[in-house]
Amino acid sequence: MANHKSSIKRIRQTEKRRLQNRYYAKTTRNAVRKLRAMKEKEEAIKQLPIVSSMLDKLAKRNVIHKNKAANLKSKLAKMINKL
Repeated sequence: MANHKSSIKRIRQTEKRRLQNRYYAKTTRNAVRKLRAMKEKEEAIKQLPIVSSMLDKLAKRNVIHKNKAANLKSKLAKMINKL
């Protein structure tokens, strides 16, 4: 167990951030999954900017790598164009 006040506080902060990051990452993964499952092009086009924004926020917070976010957005856009 940590002995310094600052390290005890850091442990609390880290745990809180870890849970928040996990929640946002899981929510985004579910949104990507729903978008991939869509069959209607109009609906998917409406949803794409929302999912792209979620991916960008994860990349900005370093939850996922910025290149992974870019790859996912690119693949989703290609998938929607094929519909």
